Amino acid sequence: MILNQTQSLTMQQKLSPQQIQMIKLLELPVALLEQRIKQEVEENIVLEEEQPSDEDGEQPKEISMEEYLQADETPAYKSRINNYSNDERPRNIQIAGGRSFQESLIEQLGFRNLSEREMQLATFIVGSIDNDGYLRRDLASLSDDIAFSLGIEASVGELEALLDIIHHLEPIGVGSRNLRESLLLQLEQTGLDTPARKLANRILTSYFDEFAKKHYERLVARLGVGEQEFREAVQEIQHLSPKPCNMYSEDRNEAAPYIIPDFVLDYHDGRFDLSLNSYNIPELRINRHYMDVIRNMMGVPESKMSEQDKQAIQFVKQKIDSAKWFMSAIKQRHDTLLRTMRTILDYQQEYFKEGDSSKLRPMILKDIADRTGLDVSTISRVVNSKYVQTNFGIILLKSLFSEAMQTKSGEEVSSHEIKTILRECVEGEDKRHPLTDEELMNILNDKGYCIARRTIAKYREMLNIPVARLRKQI
Repeated sequence: MILNQTQSLTMQQKLSPQQIQMIKLLELPVALLEQRIKQEVEENIVLEEEQPSDEDGEQPKEISMEEYLQADETPAYKSRINNYSNDERPRNIQIAGGRSFQESLIEQLGFRNLSEREMQLATFIVGSIDNDGYLRRDLASLSDDIAFSLGIEASVGELEALLDIIHHLEPIGVGSRNLRESLLLQLEQTGLDTPARKLANRILTSYFDEFAKKHYERLVARLGVGEQEFREAVQEIQHLSPKPCNMYSEDRNEAAPYIIPDFVLDYHDGRFDLSLNSYNIPELRINRHYMDVIRNMMGVPESKMSEQDKQAIQFVKQKIDSAKWFMSAIKQRHDTLLRTMRTILDYQQEYFKEGDSSKLRPMILKDIADRTGLDVSTISRVVNSKYVQTNFGIILLKSLFSEAMQTKSGEEVSSHEIKTILRECVEGEDKRHPLTDEELMNILNDKGYCIARRTIAKYREMLNIPVARLRKQI
């Protein structure tokens, strides 16, 4: 047997633990940054939040200690995260969001005279409801989960009775297992006191599949009703909500979380005023006591130190170095975010003046990376889950990026412009004969936009616009 040994040289880039932490800090939105800072303060005994009484413009004594801070960049930043002067005017920070529907349901259950056991079971069911208001787990599975989590044996029948109570809380239909059940519950709540509502109930009960597929002509024939009667029944159904918890969402698609903007952008008198939101972010400093301990102990000759003292000095040194690095990393995050946002602002000035989406320029991550000198992955981390508060609302930074499309004249336009035109075409179409993707493509081509049918389909799906067949109305 012949054994061959070979050597190969490969280069691998490995991130240090500090680099990994820096990346994680960069990804955090301002709401989570506060939690991360408080966690670091709890874990590092030498790091502390600066108290308001220290805001007298005087530099804390420990910051000048030569061994640690002489060659540091920390003094220029003054260990402050907020980075504003005491006389700066306060900003009115908007916080979008509201109470979750789960909290509202549990509060309503409190008025239903349930036993302690029933309240436990009902609360568990509520916690299993999706953000759009549907219960997508079958009750047998929930029964197993309850036995495992709560140690309570609950039958499917018992859970069904409690689910019926939940169905009739506000919003009506919450906890439905499917769309048909949700619509029937909402219709029942309105009362079947008109011919149109009675016909709507019949359609949902016996012909839901045909109705969902919009086979209207076939339904009119099967129901044996006139076109006007059928139209009125359909209108009753269309007044119902396809998602029980739409009322808890700003975009009417999902439960709205609290949104704290990461940037605040004002535009007045022809000038932009951009700042990084420091909402509830504590200011940090190195604890003076530990700096004094180090100063005093380092004046003692090493030969006269006990092993315990040496270990104590080493421990405190490590904690101080860690605290210095963390404050420096927060500053670097601050600088990187502002640098990126200023570049986006410069790139999209016309849009940020009034919020007119037609004035959005085509912009990809590489455009901003090239202008800032930062890596594309860094730009991606900055814009992901970050929001900017403007005069016209709170905007997700990621939504400002779009690919470039070309007109027949060779001009580059943003895909946002294409989507706007596409939405307008669908809104203005004859609902009896909705526009197909090919017809939409021809309209855009006639307007000078070079676009393929598959791209129309992609943008239509991104705008949550159904295919033509499902947009049809009678």
